[in-house]
Amino acid sequence: MNWVEEILIISGISLDIFASMACQGALVAKIEKKKLVLLCAMTAVWQMAALCMGDLVAVLLEWKVNSGHEAFLGRVLAAAIFFCLGIRLLIKAWKNERIVERREENLGWKRFLMIMMIAGNHSFLTGAAFGLLGIRLQPALIMIVCISIAVVALGMYTGYRLGFEHKRKAYAAGTVLLLLAGVDVIVRYLI
Repeated sequence: MNWVEEILIISGISLDIFASMACQGALVAKIEKKKLVLLCAMTAVWQMAALCMGDLVAVLLEWKVNSGHEAFLGRVLAAAIFFCLGIRLLIKAWKNERIVERREENLGWKRFLMIMMIAGNHSFLTGAAFGLLGIRLQPALIMIVCISIAVVALGMYTGYRLGFEHKRKAYAAGTVLLLLAGVDVIVRYLI
C-alpha cells in the first residue's frame, strides 16, 4: 500500500473526528486558542497511541500463527475492518442526528473525551488492519498526527462559523474513502 492510500484511509477515519468537532464548535461561545491547541495535541497523541496499539495486536497475532493461510485470513479481516468502519460512517450520515445548538461558555471536556475514545477505537482497528497487511507504521504515525491536528482545528472552526450542518458531508466523504480502502485491499491483496 502506498502513502496516498494510507493518507486516504487515515483521512477517512479522521472525518468522524471532524464531524464531531464541528458539532462542538457550533456550541462554544468562543474558541480559545490555548484550549484548541490542547485539544489538537491530546487528539494527536491519542490517535497515535491507538494506531500503535492496534498494530501491536495485529503483529502479536501474526507472530503467534504464522502461515500462508492465516496471512490470507488477515487480509480478508483488514478489508472487513475498512468496510465496517465505512458502513458505520454511512449509518451516522443516514441518521443525521440533530443537536440543539445552544451556546456554551466552555467546551465540554466529558463530551470531548467520549469523542476521543470513539475515534481511538477507529484508529485501533485501522492500526490492526495496517498490521495485518504488513504496512510500516512510522509513515502512518506521522500522517495521523498531522491529519488529527488539522481535522480538530478545521472542525472546530467550521462548526463555529457554519454550524454543525457539514457533519453529514464529512461522514459521507469518510464512508467513500473507507469503502474504497476496503475495495483496494481486496483488489491489491486478495485477487
